[in-house]
Amino acid sequence: MHCFITFNNLETGKALPEYFTNPFHYSPHPLSVLAAQQLQAQLGAPNPDSKGKMYGVLIAENQLGELGYLAAYSGNEKPQTVQIPFVPQVFEVTHPEGFFRKGEAELNLLNQTIKQKENSPQLKQLQDELKDITAGTEQTISTTKLAMAAAKKERKVRRAKAENDPNKEIVLQELIKESQTERSNFKQLKNECKQKVEEVATRLNGLLQEIKELKQTRKNKSAQLQQQIFDSYIFLNALGKEKSASAIFEETDATVPPAGTGDCCAPKLLNYAFQNELKPIAMAEFWWGNSPKKEIRKHGYYYPACNSKCKPILGHMLKGLKVEDSGIKSSNLPIKVLYDDDAIAIINKPAGLLSVPGKEITESVYTQAKALYPDAEEPLIVHRLDMETSGILLIAKTKAAHKNLQKQFLSKTIHKRYVAILDGIIEKDAGTIDLPLRVDLDDRPRQLVCYEHGKPALTKWEVKERTDSHTKIHFYPISGRTHQLRVHAAHPLGLNTPIVGDELYGLKADRLKLHAEKITFTHPSTGEEIVYNYPAEF
Repeated sequence: MHCFITFNNLETGKALPEYFTNPFHYSPHPLSVLAAQQLQAQLGAPNPDSKGKMYGVLIAENQLGELGYLAAYSGNEKPQTVQIPFVPQVFEVTHPEGFFRKGEAELNLLNQTIKQKENSPQLKQLQDELKDITAGTEQTISTTKLAMAAAKKERKVRRAKAENDPNKEIVLQELIKESQTERSNFKQLKNECKQKVEEVATRLNGLLQEIKELKQTRKNKSAQLQQQIFDSYIFLNALGKEKSASAIFEETDATVPPAGTGDCCAPKLLNYAFQNELKPIAMAEFWWGNSPKKEIRKHGYYYPACNSKCKPILGHMLKGLKVEDSGIKSSNLPIKVLYDDDAIAIINKPAGLLSVPGKEITESVYTQAKALYPDAEEPLIVHRLDMETSGILLIAKTKAAHKNLQKQFLSKTIHKRYVAILDGIIEKDAGTIDLPLRVDLDDRPRQLVCYEHGKPALTKWEVKERTDSHTKIHFYPISGRTHQLRVHAAHPLGLNTPIVGDELYGLKADRLKLHAEKITFTHPSTGEEIVYNYPAEF
């Protein structure tokens, strides 16, 4: 089997995992690490001038009971390293003879036609002509109005003089006739001006309508082509059932697959394994090469599969396999009350507990606080911490206290200090990180650094301690964006060193070593400054 790669050095009797890897929450199995190392040796050192890429390995057993692995990369381009037998695309969308290339050619032709019409001399001439004739007619009407106003003023003088004229009635009749004629001529003039403008506008709108119809045709063809593509991505699962990307996503909130769906490592690897009757054992994905500018990817780090594109597909493909538990649990993680009075409570949230109920897990700080304080007024929660982060949270027991504390947060008069262990050595002693953040729409809840659409995010930091391989650091967030400290720590333009245990932006560990240890605020009832400190357990 061409894509089935045998191991260079594999100890006999190597223990196999009991369950298949959970693609979204895992530590790579030793066999996956071995396969990744073998693949990385073939890939060689990445080109410093080229973009990095996500690669994946799938440990599998063939029908003869032999153990090997499959290799894949994310994307639909042709592999540059031809000596590596990467598994094929689920659907080869870029095949030169396929419908996509033909459809793409039609869209390109439409784009050229639209561009030609939008930049045509005829369109420019009509736009200029309409602009000039509109300005000219407006000037004519304005000048005529001024003349009419002057004539009216003159008639008023003549009317006054006619009071002593024996032919008064004749003069007044003449003045009335002049006024009527003037109004009639003005009405005719306005109609003529309107007709001139409408005549040019009609010709211009005819051209614009052609362009609009071409754009609608392009939109329809593009949507049809995209639908045809996703109908052609057929995924097989462990039960032998096939399902297209379109059918899979129809059952989700998204309803339509995002661009690039089906081209990630995990679906390719599993699809090939199922098609060729290979038994999946374990898998892992790693980044090789330079990090992108927006998202965080570290060379050689292992990463979970993405949520937006892969989660629905893998939900179908993994049916029939025994898969590792996600490890995300929120039960038996009680909050600890540190301070309590009639208006507020200060609690310590353990790592692994949600601040508020989620879609799949309801157990949270909110549900526990509600049980502890059944008579407290909603909404209780004043601010939040990530599920993986531990530390101090404020609970408001009254609406007045909640409003007061939120106002303090908005005015940035509440100060927080976090402690974190970073997976590396930070040479500088202190500094400030200013990197705007926004959500990664293709992989929520991951955040991106984005100067175009991101919200301002500012963090001050100082090193407290260094060991041989780690740095203990204090973070002082000036803003409060989602994953702010985690991204600012890991991003190359930040500290370029992830927090220990950060599965999204670094490497998985027993927990995320990030803890909200200190808070300073004004008590909403007494006006007293409260400073509370609760040290981390790490």
